[in-house]
Amino acid sequence: MEASTTHSDAKRWSPISDTLLYYSKADKAAWNPPVVPHTDEYIADKYGNKDENGRRYTLDNMTSPKPRPNMMYEWKGYPSPPLGWRYSKETMARLDAEGRIWYPDHKDKRPRLKRYLDEMSGVLMGNVWTDISPINSQAQERLGYPTQKPETLLERIITASSNEGDVVLDPFCGCGTAIAVAERLKRRWIGIDITVLAITLIKHRLESAYSGQARYHVIGEPVSRSDAEVLAASDPYQFQLWALGLVGARPSELKKGADKGIDGRLFFHDDPNGDTKQIIISVKAGGHITSAFVRDLVGTITREKAEIGVLISMTEPTRDMRKEAASAGFYKSPWGTHPRIQLLTVQGLLNGERIDYPPSQQVNATFKKAKKAATGSAATQLSLE
Repeated sequence: MEASTTHSDAKRWSPISDTLLYYSKADKAAWNPPVVPHTDEYIADKYGNKDENGRRYTLDNMTSPKPRPNMMYEWKGYPSPPLGWRYSKETMARLDAEGRIWYPDHKDKRPRLKRYLDEMSGVLMGNVWTDISPINSQAQERLGYPTQKPETLLERIITASSNEGDVVLDPFCGCGTAIAVAERLKRRWIGIDITVLAITLIKHRLESAYSGQARYHVIGEPVSRSDAEVLAASDPYQFQLWALGLVGARPSELKKGADKGIDGRLFFHDDPNGDTKQIIISVKAGGHITSAFVRDLVGTITREKAEIGVLISMTEPTRDMRKEAASAGFYKSPWGTHPRIQLLTVQGLLNGERIDYPPSQQVNATFKKAKKAATGSAATQLSLE
């Protein structure tokens, strides 16, 4: 596959191509040859003949490319080619009955096979692809993931090397392009990634593309508070990303570091003017939490001009924290009132509690939605490693 531009800082030939490696464990691996439709110029040049029904055809050689003594026979007065015919007498008789043999006027010339254009799927595709463009900033399928590949590319690869019902494995699934395409092409699939962020993004992608109809289960995510505590102790940053994923938020930064009291954000629209509103989220992996955290969150949403602030904690908030949160008042939307400061726990989120804000399905603008796709395959799985 060829890229579109060279790199001016390269110290050698500028690399503008990726190489696809194809392996097979089985002797008979799935292979559906991809073809390129014939161009108008090619058709005009190669398929200039027409039969009585107006069908275009070209003439092809009927002689054997190598010696075949058992195919050396006379056919309707035409002598055998030096190496023999390509077809047996039985096949020649069938082709003749079907009107697929063109006969020259003189016996010193040879009959040729009619190959009809409407029976030819195209030209077998080569291993240099220049017809698939990278995802640009205006592409409809762009999700903002840095290494996102075009769906057209994965569709070509998956279609060529698998059939419906086969299993597609992507061990570094990133934003899930291979998974989304495999689902659409009715393949089963397994996706693996090391980051919670990737799994969260893929779940949102499948949800928006298939309207909740894609069936899968996730292996490796916390399913209990004790699981969450293990994740928080081993990798607080991944715990933070996981907690944000539970409420459908995106991280404020895609790297570790100072966050200015903001771990994640939700964006929504709830007025005719289309002004974007935001929810600020702070995640506390553990330790002793007090009402000071609530006051800090109030200051953060004021500074950021946000409508709602959410504090997610492992432990239950104290009475003082609840009192402090209640004193922050409410945000009013066309759907009612929503507490400006909301205190959620990991256990509550696992039990199905969510942020109180205008209906998510109608107003959520946090993640760019994947384009709708037809409902796909059987149950599949995502895995965190």
